[in-house]
Amino acid sequence: MRLVTYSLPETPERLGAQVDDLVVDLATLATQADVQLPLNLLSFIRAGATAQDTARGLLADGPAAWPAEAVHRLDEVSLRAPLRPGKIIGVGLNYVEHVEESSRSLDTDRERPSRPVLFSKPATAVTGPGQPILHNADLTTQLDWECELAVVIGRTAFRVSEEEAYDHIFGYSIVNDISARDQRRSGQWFFSKGQDSYAPFGPAVVTADEIADPMALDLSLRVNGVIKQKSNTRHMLFPIARLIADISSGVTLEPGDVIATGSPAGVGAGMVPPEFLHPGDTVEATVEGIGTLTNPVVDAR
Repeated sequence: MRLVTYSLPETPERLGAQVDDLVVDLATLATQADVQLPLNLLSFIRAGATAQDTARGLLADGPAAWPAEAVHRLDEVSLRAPLRPGKIIGVGLNYVEHVEESSRSLDTDRERPSRPVLFSKPATAVTGPGQPILHNADLTTQLDWECELAVVIGRTAFRVSEEEAYDHIFGYSIVNDISARDQRRSGQWFFSKGQDSYAPFGPAVVTADEIADPMALDLSLRVNGVIKQKSNTRHMLFPIARLIADISSGVTLEPGDVIATGSPAGVGAGMVPPEFLHPGDTVEATVEGIGTLTNPVVDAR
C-alpha cells in the first residue's frame, strides 16, 4: 500500500491510501464495511498487521465498491507529512563517495567509519510535501540538501539482530536531510540539522511488501530542475539491517520512528565552488518506488 496523510480545505488531516491518481479515505471505507481503522498513520502503524490486512481487503474490492465520499482525486487534496515520528535518527557518512566528499569539504575523517555515524533530528523539524524549507539568513548562509531513503519502524525493536531487522520495518519513505553547514557547533550537528523544516518527509509511506529490495533503489535530487545527486541504495556503507541492529543495540526503536539512512555524494558543500540553497529555489528528492518529495525554499527572516 501507498499510504498518505492528506487534508481537504477546512478539514483535519486524515489517513488515505493512494491508488493511481486517487486518494481513498481508509476510515470512511472501513465505516461502510462496519469495521474500524485508525484515522492517522501513526495509529495505523501501531495497530499492527490486523489494520494492514483490513485495509488491503477493503481496497481489494476496487473503485466500484468504494463509496463516493471516501474517494478524492489526488489533485484535490493537500498531502502532508505522513506522520510525526517519535524520533528521527540520521546516519552520516553512509555512502562511500560521500565519505570522501565530506572529508574534503566538511573536515570529517577520510577513513570510512567502522560503525554507523548517528545523530538525531527532532520531530519539530518535520515538514510535508510542498511545504517550505525555511531559510533564515540570520542563522545560515550555507543551507544544504541531502536526499535519503527513510525507513519507518513498524514494531518495537531492542537488541535486534541483522537477520531479524526487516521484520521490524513498516515501510519506506523519503527524507531530505536539510543542513545549515555553518551551524555545526564544536563538531555537533543537532542545531545544524534540527531546525524547523529541516526534515522534509513524504510524500507517502510505501509498505515494506511493496518494495522488493530496498537495497537496490535509485535515488536522486534536483535543485531548480538540475540534478545534484544521483546514486543507488546499494552503495550504502552500512545496509539497512546493519543500521537497525546497531541502533537497537542500545536505543529502543518504536513504531513510527524513522531512520534516515544517509546521503549519497553531491551535496552542495561538496561542489566546486560550493553551492547552497536560497529563497526561491525548489528542491526535489526522488527515490525509486516511492516518488518525489518537492519543497520550495522561502525567506524566513
